[in-house]
Amino acid sequence: MLYFTRWKALGIILTALIVCLFAVPNFFPEARVKTWPAWAQRRLVLGLDLQGGSSLQLEVDSNYVKKEKLDQIRDDVRRVLREAKIVYTGLVTKGDAVEVRVKDADVQTTLAKLRELAQPIGGLMGSSGQRDIEVADAGGGLIRLSIPEPAMIERLRKTIEQSIQIVEKRVNELGTVEPIIQRQGNDRILVQVPGLQDPTHLKELLGKTAKMEFRMVDPSVPLDQAQQGGLPPDTEFLPAATPPPPGYVVKKQVLVAGGDLTDAQATFDQRTNEPVVSFKFNTSGARKFAQATQENVGLPFAIILDNKVISAPVIREPITGGQGQISGSFTVQSANDLAILLRAGALPAPLTVVEERTVGPGLGQDSIEKGELAAYVGSIMVVVFMLLTYRLFGVFANIAVCINVAMIFGLLSLLSATLTLPGIAGIVLTVGIAVDSNVLIYERIREELRGGRSPISAIDAGFKRALATILDSNITTFIAAAVLFMIGTGPVRGFAVTLGIGIITTVFTAFTMTRLIVAWWVQWKRPKTVPI
Repeated sequence: MLYFTRWKALGIILTALIVCLFAVPNFFPEARVKTWPAWAQRRLVLGLDLQGGSSLQLEVDSNYVKKEKLDQIRDDVRRVLREAKIVYTGLVTKGDAVEVRVKDADVQTTLAKLRELAQPIGGLMGSSGQRDIEVADAGGGLIRLSIPEPAMIERLRKTIEQSIQIVEKRVNELGTVEPIIQRQGNDRILVQVPGLQDPTHLKELLGKTAKMEFRMVDPSVPLDQAQQGGLPPDTEFLPAATPPPPGYVVKKQVLVAGGDLTDAQATFDQRTNEPVVSFKFNTSGARKFAQATQENVGLPFAIILDNKVISAPVIREPITGGQGQISGSFTVQSANDLAILLRAGALPAPLTVVEERTVGPGLGQDSIEKGELAAYVGSIMVVVFMLLTYRLFGVFANIAVCINVAMIFGLLSLLSATLTLPGIAGIVLTVGIAVDSNVLIYERIREELRGGRSPISAIDAGFKRALATILDSNITTFIAAAVLFMIGTGPVRGFAVTLGIGIITTVFTAFTMTRLIVAWWVQWKRPKTVPI
């Protein structure tokens, strides 16, 4: 156990040195680090509680999610009954259900057809046997379709997951550093952006659903008639984003949806030099857009964002290239914001800011100073205790602990991890865990010496027999850290990350670095007694 080949010793030293070197960029100004090679620019990111920033808690509109599902069910019912040529009346959304009335003779056939709309909760992998739609005979030819509670919970979960992805894209487009975006509770999303002191612009971006559609304008209906409600059943009146005119009568049929966009960029119109948004469709969107423009040359079509018409140009010729541009009295900022929204995609449901917090950099600096003070005091007390208790071997343990802490910062920097105040607490705790491993080894050596073993034999036995105990204790602690990381949120996860990394480096330093230092000392001194 105390013999190390030259290559094994070199491997241990190089491993520790390389990992520690990854912590070096944290000691240089950011501007200077950016001039280094890309692989050497990794550094720790300070969390919201250390450098200040903005925290928003967003709530998904669950009523909107339910309404969207009911509208989808109503449209599916209409399609199925028309395809089956079943005569129906009174197809309406009433409360939390969709109701339709058919002839008594058609009830059983209708029930069978409509039950085909129900899918297993969770998709094909759903194993609960429950369906996302309940179809019931209410009597008198009335059939009611409702959404069971488990299906609503599952739909809301999927909406939250999709919203998190889109929110993350929008926040990242702003160029912010290491935002924290995660689910909280059943219907909320936590967004933390370190370093952002004014969240106004962020709230504006996150508050827009950005549901984009391309539809045809119906110029046959006068605006005054439309505003009074005199509309054909297949049209609706939508307000203009920048009047005049106050709005447009547009057809309900969506020609192309925003989901078919692959890219959007803020540019300048070459003729007018005004800010515009250029967009590109995917293959499917390009085909649908080309067909729509070929069939409607000379007619206006509406570009709709969140139920507002932002532009209504006339189709002069078929647009077959799968790309175009949106104009509409944009500023450079508004054009860039719209491009960000279109690139990120539409939110599946509106988000509302229910809580907003801004942490100033002064408070973060105070947290750093107090965290550093706690770390210094705790570390010094541990170092002094090891020196007084184990003398020379205490020096060996303290050297290993210093390397251990440097490796923790190196690994955190390598992962570009976010360091929070609880993370600092995790590092301080790791120092205690690290020396705990040395304490177990040294106490085992003392027991072997009292049992009559020679110094070298006692040292060798101490490292061998303490191995299982130390592995058991560190593995159980690592499991606890893993559970905290998987279940916890925010600061709890930051604590779990530093604790988990600290346990890994502790096992490495306790069974390689400390043992290597002791082995070198034994080879050099050939001790007759052990100063422990």
